Amino acid sequence: MDLEEIVKNISAKALREEAKSRGIKTQCVKKIDLAKQLPDDVLSRLVDESN
Repeated sequence: MDLEEIVKNISAKALREEAKSRGIKTQCVKKIDLAKQLPDDVLSRLVDESN
């Protein structure tokens, strides 16, 4: 799966919560940009939780 497909399966709220917990700015940031800043293992966990 490429990053765009992964991001489509994750809610924006879940991405923002993870980013905030890691100290990443979330205001006025697109989902894809947040996903690029998060580690791959976090993204895979979020996909598993959303399904």
